[in-house]
Amino acid sequence: MKLRLILRRVAFLIMVVWAASTITFFIPRMSDRNPIRERFAELARTGGFSASDLEVIVASYSKKFGLDKPLLEQYTDYIGSIAQFDLGVSLNKFPKTVTSIIYDSLPWTISLLFVSAILSFVIGNLLGAVAAWPRSPGWLRAVATPFIMFTGVPPVLLAIFLLFFLAFKLKLFPLGQAYSTGIAPDWTFSFMLNVMWHQVLPAISMILGSVGGWVLSMRGMGITIQGEDYVNFAEHKGLDGRTIFRNYYLRNALLPQVTGFALALGSLITSGSVVESLYALPGLGSKLGEAIRANDFLVIYGIVLFITMSVATLMVLVEFLYPLLDPRIKQD
Repeated sequence: MKLRLILRRVAFLIMVVWAASTITFFIPRMSDRNPIRERFAELARTGGFSASDLEVIVASYSKKFGLDKPLLEQYTDYIGSIAQFDLGVSLNKFPKTVTSIIYDSLPWTISLLFVSAILSFVIGNLLGAVAAWPRSPGWLRAVATPFIMFTGVPPVLLAIFLLFFLAFKLKLFPLGQAYSTGIAPDWTFSFMLNVMWHQVLPAISMILGSVGGWVLSMRGMGITIQGEDYVNFAEHKGLDGRTIFRNYYLRNALLPQVTGFALALGSLITSGSVVESLYALPGLGSKLGEAIRANDFLVIYGIVLFITMSVATLMVLVEFLYPLLDPRIKQD
């Protein structure tokens, strides 16, 4: 792998982060809304302090967060802070930093989204490949059909359906939260089992909502590859069906799917954020929802920027993984 290629991809990643940071900074400022004023005006209405002190508090916090500076200077300070991995502090949970909020929420998001994404990708592509493979048994092809039915159903609706029937009506699963009430978080085996038990329904809703798409796309790729010369040549050589399926059929069909996997993570994170809020899981989705409701714009900036950086980084890593999946691909 050439050093020039690595440097070019790193430069691309930096450009994506800069573009995302710039868009995230300027779009909210096109509005006439003042998040600090709205936040403290809401507190004043609830009796937190008198309305006469509102202007003083707003001016003080605006100076604290640098909002009294010219827009260009604010932008320069913002980009400089991001370069130093400083996302600022939360307005709603001051003096807690945005980085610490992301750090505390990240394990819950990874445990749900990463596991759900991997399982849906593996299950969907295997079922799609089997459904298109002419030598596969009929009952295996029939297994893929029910998953395709869920393709048009958003994971949020599936989550509501599962929550109502399996948790509320049948009481087979918890109604939500990351772990049971009254249990102290620790690293014991019993606590980890309790956490996984609470993650079952959110994970199932995420998996069912995305498996069907992988089945359809993999089935289409499989049908296309069946007519390729290298597959026909392998059959004429007398290779057994498993070898042809694994080395000639599945491996080549997976290449575009890997690219789709990185692209699908963006939409998966979006739907996963809503599912997290629905099940009251303390992940990035719940924190983002809290920040939006509280007009905590620095937390919103930080979480959106972190998600953008994560997806862009995964796209670069996927490109580097291509030669491992297919040695014919050279990165020049």
